[in-house]
Amino acid sequence: MATENVSYLVAFTAGILTFLSPCILPLVPSFIAYITGVSFGDLKDGHKSEKIRFSILSHTILFILGFSIVFIILGLTATAIGQALFHYQRPIRIGGGALIVIFGLTLAGIIKIPFLQKEHQFHVHAKKASYVGSFLVGVTFAAAWTPCAGPILGSILVMAGTGESVAEGARLLTLYSAGIAIPFLFTALATHSFLGYFNRFKRVMAGVNVIAGIFLIIIGILIMTDYLNVLSEKMLSIFSK
Repeated sequence: MATENVSYLVAFTAGILTFLSPCILPLVPSFIAYITGVSFGDLKDGHKSEKIRFSILSHTILFILGFSIVFIILGLTATAIGQALFHYQRPIRIGGGALIVIFGLTLAGIIKIPFLQKEHQFHVHAKKASYVGSFLVGVTFAAAWTPCAGPILGSILVMAGTGESVAEGARLLTLYSAGIAIPFLFTALATHSFLGYFNRFKRVMAGVNVIAGIFLIIIGILIMTDYLNVLSEKMLSIFSK
């Protein structure tokens, strides 16, 4: 149980790093304009009408729901497989930790793995925004995640595979989804402010992948050595005093 405390924090942080990745963050305003059917000019307007705000909020929530459901199902599947191989948990943990380290090295640009660097394109044809369309775009976004999201998502799925229960996998991927969803929702409601901050942030955006890669390497090593559990117990004892 102690391991869960750190694992949840790791999953949520991984979601935020996915949102901040150079493959996703620059495209967020375009995603929002597409799923809501609101013009880019209206999105940049700091004084949106209530009707436009409602449209942005409702379509964005359905988009978030779409990708969250897919991620959670992936988490359930990964944990179910891990449970089926329960007697091999130790080699799975060591192998999974090593895989996360490889993901981190790839994300940081230290090694190159073509499969992880291949961009998965998807196309959704729609003449106007619809609630079903926004949900399906979210599902498609999750099913064909970008190269930046692949190593991070893969690492959380590895963690889910070593989880103690199927519910644990669902919680991990729910928190991962929340890490993407919360900043995405705030961006949708305050696109005008986002564009202003983004112009400053994009100068350091190249370093986000390096930071995310280092983050994954550390997590992978902690999982391989089983020190993630030790760290969790120490944190639990500190906060329980």
